Amino acid sequence: MTEPSQQQSTTKQAFVGLQMLFVAFGALVLVPLITGLDANTALLTAGIGTLLFQFCTGKQVPIFLASSFAFIAPIQYGVQTWGIAATMGGLACTGLVYFALSALVKFKGAGALQRIFPPVVVGPVIIIIGMGLAPVAVDMAVGKNSGYDYNDAVLVSMVTLLTTLCVAVFSKGIMKLIPIMFGITVGYILCLCLGLINFQPVFDAPWFSMPNLTAPEFKLEAILYLLPIAIAPAVEHVGGIMAISSVTGKDFLKKPGLHRTLLGDGIATSAASMLGGPPNTTYAEVTGAVMLTRNFNPNIMTLAAIWAIAISFCGKVGAFLSTIPTIVMGGIMMLVFGSIAVVGMSTLIRGKVDVTEARNLCIISVVMTFGIGGMFVNFGEVSLKGISLCAVVAIILNLVLPKAENKIED
Repeated sequence: MTEPSQQQSTTKQAFVGLQMLFVAFGALVLVPLITGLDANTALLTAGIGTLLFQFCTGKQVPIFLASSFAFIAPIQYGVQTWGIAATMGGLACTGLVYFALSALVKFKGAGALQRIFPPVVVGPVIIIIGMGLAPVAVDMAVGKNSGYDYNDAVLVSMVTLLTTLCVAVFSKGIMKLIPIMFGITVGYILCLCLGLINFQPVFDAPWFSMPNLTAPEFKLEAILYLLPIAIAPAVEHVGGIMAISSVTGKDFLKKPGLHRTLLGDGIATSAASMLGGPPNTTYAEVTGAVMLTRNFNPNIMTLAAIWAIAISFCGKVGAFLSTIPTIVMGGIMMLVFGSIAVVGMSTLIRGKVDVTEARNLCIISVVMTFGIGGMFVNFGEVSLKGISLCAVVAIILNLVLPKAENKIED
């Protein structure tokens, strides 16, 4: 007896695939809109990344990959410091972290990740990723250096934020999965009423155009800065695979195996960056949509990826997205960036980390101080700073500091 998802017509599967893309769309385009990358390129690389992931996993996991929030601040810093090409080169190398972790899991088992990257390491690093972005969100929400009037900026950003909050908390069904889309829509409409939007770029843009591809350049300082940042989303990937396993009732950690899903995520991330798109990660929103619709067929994600690739060649889509005012993005980011920090806190809570224990207190305190205070370390002409420094310090402290003697090792 075949599963209901296997009996669906291709047309219905294509429609469901478009629905899955719609669920991911708001978060997918948010990253390029914030970082200054091309939204159409992000769509293209999300589609390609999802297809590469499916190839690596034998098309067994119903999951969609798209723009990772963890890399927003590093991309912004990298573009300002080294330019887009060198930043893309550094991001392409972050795939090596996934490859290394994939090999570790393959030969040592999934428990090896937990030993090297326990919650006391990953939690504070994720908190710093969110907290480091808080000033960016506030600056955009109040219209700083954007040319918008302060009163207009605060009105639009707060209405956008409140809409997103209300949809996230009070809505049901598929609506609950797309609060970002609703927030952007309401904020955009308000901007229209205030006369803050110029549609001329949309009129001028062609219907069909190539996404803006950027060839990477490889600069050692950019690579060393970006490599450690991949640790947090790579470890989060494990949680994403566990979530989709729980939803579908299949253990994807065993088949196709965590080593293959990590490899697929790494290849997708490197491929996206080689083309000028943001690194990819598994999308919890789409996992939620899979649970809600009970569509477990991986073919649907293939079709969602094809939709993303097809839409990326529509010039007017990219032009329309570029008309979204930064003050709308600021309202969204106030919630999104805070939620990243909350993920870090929940990592500590779920891991039952005793923050009063001297060892844990030292690791968390140093990481938080380095991250929020902007600590940096220079090695000649190479500098390690921000999230990358926090990740390296957390790993080293975890390996060096002795565990409490009264704790029983697993």
